[in-house]
Amino acid sequence: MTLNPADPRTAAATGMASFLADVAPDATIAVAAHFDADGLAAAAILTRALRNAGRIAEPVIVGKAQTPWDEDFGDRLRRLNPGGLILADLGTRAEPVLADVSTLIVDHHRPTGTSPGAITLSGHNLDPEPTSALIAWWATTALGDQGDLLWLAALGLIGDMAETAGFPELAEAQTRWGKTALRDAVSLVNAPRRTAAADAGPALSLLLAGEGPKAITKGEGADARALVAAKAQVRDAVEAARRVPPRIAGDVALLLFASPCQIHPLIAQQWRGRLRDKIVIAANSGYRPGWVHFAARSATGRDLLAFLAEHRPDGADGRYGNGHAQATGGALPVEIWNRFVSGLGLPEGQVPA
Repeated sequence: MTLNPADPRTAAATGMASFLADVAPDATIAVAAHFDADGLAAAAILTRALRNAGRIAEPVIVGKAQTPWDEDFGDRLRRLNPGGLILADLGTRAEPVLADVSTLIVDHHRPTGTSPGAITLSGHNLDPEPTSALIAWWATTALGDQGDLLWLAALGLIGDMAETAGFPELAEAQTRWGKTALRDAVSLVNAPRRTAAADAGPALSLLLAGEGPKAITKGEGADARALVAAKAQVRDAVEAARRVPPRIAGDVALLLFASPCQIHPLIAQQWRGRLRDKIVIAANSGYRPGWVHFAARSATGRDLLAFLAEHRPDGADGRYGNGHAQATGGALPVEIWNRFVSGLGLPEGQVPA
């Protein structure tokens, strides 16, 4: 369900209360989440609020090129024997992740289906659109006051570019913890998942334990040092990829490179401002063997989800064309990528099988 635009905060809390009513008080609640700043912040909010309320909550973060619908991720969840499952910032599909387990979905991407039996808190089509972390923070108010966790919701808002959307929660967080500290924390939290290892564990640990963004930006422990090292690795990878010249056909500009780091969204965003009349596709053939991962951005205002749907190649799965109208992308096996890029009029963008 889309949150009631008249009062999304109350609707989110009501949804959380309904979900918890279906989960035994002593049962484990698995909190599955994406590994970017918004997903990690949502996982931290949900886990901390549930634990503070006496519930058993275990965060489980997706790995590199992984979705919660993958069998190996499902195995990770099943090993917890959960009585409840929360999916945060992972999209919405018709297929359940764990059948017969009470499920709460917290998300703001364009849905690709409705999961039967799940309670869905969707911010999609709300204006302004809340991020998953903010929806999670609204939802956990069903468990009591969550003012001390508001900085985590702010990280999600900044991380998913909703800093100028006018949410009063962000203004309050900036007053309490500082704009610069919050922005710097987002940059560090986002770094590990973009590295070749894509290990978001250190970032999650800091979010689960910290009392504010300076626990991340001023931290001196191993986890904080890991974030600084990850940011440096990503910076070097971006510097190398940004030298690649675009290949242009019609209204599409393609930037093709090979990096083990998840930098294709960053490259697409950088070129979006330089090629303002194009749909920019940054494609990375080195992120995962046998696949091409890509990000699409544009300053034209085109609905990029509709564009990708129009050009969807046969054989593309749920990894293709998700996200937002202005920020999307996907992943395709090399053979399918080669057909896709040829269909765009860019056969020179094919990669060796």
